[in-house]
Amino acid sequence: MSDLPTTGKRALSVDEREGEPTQPTIRRIRRYGVRPDRDLGQSFLIDSNIIRVVAAAANLNAADVVLEIGGGLGTLSEHLAPQVAHLHVVEIDRRLEEPLTEALAPFGNVALHWGDAMRIDLAALRPTPSKLVANLPYGIAAGVLLRTVQDLVQMRCWVAMVQREVGERLAAPPGSGLYGISSVIAQSSCEVHIIRPISRTVFHPVPNVDSVLVSMVRAGPAASPALSKLVRAAFAHRRKSLSKSVSIASGDDPRLVRENLAKALAQLRLPHDVRAERLTPAQFCRLAHLLTDEGAAEE
Repeated sequence: MSDLPTTGKRALSVDEREGEPTQPTIRRIRRYGVRPDRDLGQSFLIDSNIIRVVAAAANLNAADVVLEIGGGLGTLSEHLAPQVAHLHVVEIDRRLEEPLTEALAPFGNVALHWGDAMRIDLAALRPTPSKLVANLPYGIAAGVLLRTVQDLVQMRCWVAMVQREVGERLAAPPGSGLYGISSVIAQSSCEVHIIRPISRTVFHPVPNVDSVLVSMVRAGPAASPALSKLVRAAFAHRRKSLSKSVSIASGDDPRLVRENLAKALAQLRLPHDVRAERLTPAQFCRLAHLLTDEGAAEE
């Protein structure tokens, strides 16, 4: 037998007649000699129950066009495909071509895209994705979620397994230690919730971090360039006031930046020395607008 984990009878059940595991992930790992690449953040799901939980959380219907980032061995893909109108699967690791192609072969509504999800022109995909459902590679999880919120304006729902800290940062409330750039950018456009923790034992190889299942539902437009620039500058020096941090990080005339921020913060009835973590996403949006020429003119 191989050195695969023995974390659950369901995941490692074997068809005695054929001598192969019935769980697709384990079967393909053994058949194709797949060795997960930790540099790519690969941890393959080996628990079919969790796959069903993920799909159920996405509330799939026959009209959905789903984007899956990190197709891996196709175990989630083959569960999603029969439930939706179209499935886009993005995978970077060409070593997985045989097992992934095998998994997707029975479905005529699946398009497989090879490449880096942070570089592929996702906005050019047709039909246009309306939901993202994925077990995201750890290294790109936050980047993919924020990028798709920004670039895929017709996307309305995200359900993804991510590293616990990533999920907690996305959902963090103002004033908490984890509240930061990703929190504001995500929550300025979406309602963000952690659905449930995911045990590390449902993955192979077992990762060194815990995971969560996170849900994001679009509630507004993507963050404007002005908002993104403001938020990144505001959190660049967390121990300083928002005004001081922005004046240092923005690259603009520090004196003028502080003057404009003082006026805008006063209009929002916020203290001049407030720190970035005290502002809600809505206040950040309003502040970014006030700092534009259009916002200043309105006042």
